[in-house]
Order: sequence, then structure tokens, then C-alpha cells
Amino acid sequence: MSLNVHINPDRVIGQRSPMLYGHFIEHFHRQIYGGIYQPGHPLSDEDGFRTDIIEAMRHIKVPIMRWPGGCFVSSYHWKDAVGPERQPLFDKAWRVEDPNTFGTDEYVRLCRKLGCEPYICTNAGTGTAEEMSDWLEYCNLENEGRWAKWRIANGYEHPHGVKYWSIGNENYGHWEIGAKSAAEWGLLVREAAKMMKHVDPTAELSAAALADPAWNMNLLQHAGQYLDWISIHEYWDMMPEVQNPATYEQCMAFTDRIDHSVREVRGMLAALRLEGRIKIAFDEWNLRSWHHPNVHTIKQGVGKDSYVTPRDKNDDNSVYTMADAVFTACFLNAMNRHCDIVGMANFAPILNTRGCIYSHDGGIVLRSTYHVFDLYVNQLGDQVIDLWQQGVMPAMTVPHKWGGERTVDCLDLLATTFSDNPGMAIAAVNKDAEHAHAIAIPLDNPARITLLTLNGDSKDAYNTVGYEGVQVTERAIGLCSSAIEIELPAHLVNVIRIG
Repeated sequence: MSLNVHINPDRVIGQRSPMLYGHFIEHFHRQIYGGIYQPGHPLSDEDGFRTDIIEAMRHIKVPIMRWPGGCFVSSYHWKDAVGPERQPLFDKAWRVEDPNTFGTDEYVRLCRKLGCEPYICTNAGTGTAEEMSDWLEYCNLENEGRWAKWRIANGYEHPHGVKYWSIGNENYGHWEIGAKSAAEWGLLVREAAKMMKHVDPTAELSAAALADPAWNMNLLQHAGQYLDWISIHEYWDMMPEVQNPATYEQCMAFTDRIDHSVREVRGMLAALRLEGRIKIAFDEWNLRSWHHPNVHTIKQGVGKDSYVTPRDKNDDNSVYTMADAVFTACFLNAMNRHCDIVGMANFAPILNTRGCIYSHDGGIVLRSTYHVFDLYVNQLGDQVIDLWQQGVMPAMTVPHKWGGERTVDCLDLLATTFSDNPGMAIAAVNKDAEHAHAIAIPLDNPARITLLTLNGDSKDAYNTVGYEGVQVTERAIGLCSSAIEIELPAHLVNVIRIG
């Protein structure tokens, strides 16, 4: 029996920002060096950027890209990576040497090639409020002062015009260099934001936060008047020390209350009467956490085989299956439903590690998650509209990685329309590992139906060099007059185009 799904295109929930499909890149294990930035490589352009990776990023219309961290930024001093005289640094976050050849100017150049907004995360660990505001001077002032003049001397006559800035990264965490208490954080953010707004009042500022009342109360009471955004992060399948990926079914358990952080932070903003003025930037997220043993621990690894070499396990493409694709679609559906308050989300990272693109010396692999972004960016509309079901949503009980079980809906549905074109587009996700489920959608008028499907030959299918187990197919269903009924096979992501 089909689940009856009703859609009212006249009831618009909200206008989705393109920045919900944003990304993140950090100086960590082949994301920058050996990844996007490889001067002299046969596939690199005159600026040292891999053209095959650039092309893949352009196809998913990367709207905004956060950089340089991440944990890396909390001991990063931007002035060391600008201009002709650059000295390597020892990255105390990841315990490797960084040559500093990729800095602010290279990053902005990359963003311009992609056509995306730069989003700079500042050093609020070992850095100062003045250093953060100096960075803004370098990027955004026309010619006033020492730092804007330095940019001009470095060959950039016109300002970089970086609109989006984050103060800090996870400074609430013991793992972060320069971690702060809640009381310390509110005061630092206030002073940094004050100085940054004095440099460029049009800059939009965020600050590191989480779904914690004490942290956010201190932050917002001291600095809320200066902030445009509040930043939250989440990874569900935590694997920093042990590479033990959750099974497909365990990943589906993580979809239970996938938006809990948004709901909790929304409540705090409402309580402080800041809802509607401060938006949420979910500026680091992924199903699976990065694998980096023996660095975020009190007892550090000795010998690179104990803390650097294991990072290669992030490059095992067999980890990134239909579980990752289905989870990613469910997360994006949730953020679309919260588009009135979530204005930005950044998949972490875009390249290598747990990224949606994997690069190797001879080319790239588009992992399952890349195809979700392809469907959502290029096929879904920008207006989220009301959708409801008639009947009982099928549910399933699945094991949770950390113990016990969760009962979750089998289907996750999102309806959209286009502000600049007629028609509708519906994201229809079937989380069930084994069973198909059918939906029926009444139509007010005859419409042509096209079905785009991302699926694999099994729930554990993946893509790697020389093997493509996950791909998108397109099928024209044709003209339907009164209703459409579509069977959603197991473990898949659909976009149904109507009209």
C-alpha cells in the first residue's frame, strides 16, 4: 500500500539559501597540499590548482567554502602565509609541518575560480582580537593602513571583499588549542567582534558555539549584539581514535532527531529575543568524524606511524557507502525545513579525508555523498513548501552504534518549488536497508514527471578508482494526469521533478 503524500505549493515554509550546500576545507592530510593545491602537477593550472577537482566543485556550484580550519586555525597566524617571504610552520594541532605556501591570497584566488563566497575562520586559540581584525583589514580595506597596503604590495590592488568571518573553532573543547571557558569566550568574542566591525561594518560575523545553554548564554549576553551568526558543528559516527565505521543500519539510527542541535540553539536564541536577527551556521558537519588518533589525547603518539600514517585510513573509499548518501540527504532535508533560521551549512570537508571528492595522482573519484549534492544543488527548488502524509509513516527499528535501538521513519520527504521557474521537485529518501516503499502524490493538473535516482547495487555500495557502485540514473515517467505513484527501492535517494 502506498503512503499518500500531499503537497501545497502555495504554503511556502521558507526560502532556502544556496549556502545550505556549502563546504569546508582545512590544512589536514591531503585536503590542501597533495589535494586541491599541487603546483607543477600535470593536472594543475598556472596557479597550482587541480583542474579536475575545480571542475567537480563547480558542477555542484559550491556557494561558500570555510577555511583554514578547523582545529588547524587555533595556532595559525595568517601573516606568516602572506607575501613573498614565507617560513614553514609546525602545525601544533595536527603535528605536521605546513609550508605556508597556501595562504589567504591563494585561498581567495581559489574561491574566485569556483565562484564561491570565501568564509574565513579566525584564530581565537593562540590569536588575539587585534590579529583577527588585522586579517579583516588585509582582506577588505581599500588602501588604509598597514595591512591593506601590504595586500596591494602583494599584487592585489582591489580588496578581497571577504564578507563572512567566524571567530574561532570549537574553542569550547579540551582538544582545541587555546580552549576557553564559557566566561572567557563571551568576553573574547565581544572584543574581537567589536574590532572587526570597526574595520568593516558590513562583514558578517559568527562565533563558535554548541547546543549548550551555559556556553551560549555567556556568548550571546556578552557578544550577541555584534553577531550575525552562531556556529555549530556535529559529527555522528565518531572515529577519531579507532576506525570502526558504523554499519548501514547504525547510520540510520543517527537520523533520529538529526536536527536536535538546531532546535536547541533556536530555543536559546528565542529565549534571548535574538531569533530572527542571528542565524545558525552549521559550518562543520558530516556523518563520520575524521580519523586522527593520538593527537586529541593527553598522551600523544610518539612516532609518525602512530599519529600521521593512520590518517591514510580516511582515504579508504569503501567506507563511503549508500549509508553516507542517505544520511547526507536526510541532513540536508532537515536543514531545508529549518531554512528560516539555518542560513549556512558546510560539509566537512569537500575533498579527501571524509570528503565527497577523493583525489589521487591520476584523477578523482566522486563518492556517494557528492551525488547527493549534485541532485540537491542542481535539481531541487529554492522554496521549501508544505508537505504532509495521509496514513501511517512506515517505521523501522535499528541498532544504535553506542548501544540500544532506535525506531526511525523509513522515509524522509521534502517538497520544493522554484522562485524563477514553474514546477516542483521532491526529495524522497528511503532509509530502509531491505524493503521498498511506495508513495502516491495527487496532482491538481497534468504534469510531466522525471525521476532522478541515486542508488547502489547494495546498501554497502561505494565508488573508488576503477569501480563505480553508486551512480545517478534518470528516467522520464511521462505525462501524468491526476496522481503519480512511485515505488522507492531500498537505500536510495530520489528527486522527483514535476512539471
